[in-house]
Amino acid sequence: MKLGDTLFELLSEAIGLEPNHLKDMGCSEGLMALGHYYPVCPQPELTLGTHKNAENDFLIVLLQDNRGGPTLNNIGGLQVLHQNHWVDVPPTPRALVVNIEIFYRRLISNDKFKSVDHRVLANKVGPRVSLACFFMTNFVSRQRRYGPIKDLVSEHNPPKYRETTIKEFTTYFNNKGLNGTYTLLHFRL
Repeated sequence: MKLGDTLFELLSEAIGLEPNHLKDMGCSEGLMALGHYYPVCPQPELTLGTHKNAENDFLIVLLQDNRGGPTLNNIGGLQVLHQNHWVDVPPTPRALVVNIEIFYRRLISNDKFKSVDHRVLANKVGPRVSLACFFMTNFVSRQRRYGPIKDLVSEHNPPKYRETTIKEFTTYFNNKGLNGTYTLLHFRL
């Protein structure tokens, strides 16, 4: 939670706001930790660990599987989409991967931050274990409305998305499923 607070302060400052702006909006109120376990896959070329996706959260802090250390076999598997090519994100010992998620980087920042799709590949080496900490308010304030931050919109930069509640956004996300389309398109003005 302390790391999340610090990250939200830095993100607030990165878009020209006071350090506590995102925390005051409730972005750091909820945290869910999720362990991922991907067993060894005898034919990884025939499957995918997870589909291309961008989460419906504010921020994810990920500890990738790097039990092997810098000299042994690191499992890896996480990839990000960069210039239409999938790029490996190699595990680094004692490092965390921070992913600014779609709800914050697009909706709240009014597209000031851009999306990065990610996926996880299955592999013959393993098992792959990781821990993801999702900063979200899905379990806290269901009626609070989120939209582009008023200080970031103007006549020359009008809101690109309509306001929504976390409940409405999450319901649409869950009903839509991981079909390769962005949930956020549904909320675009």
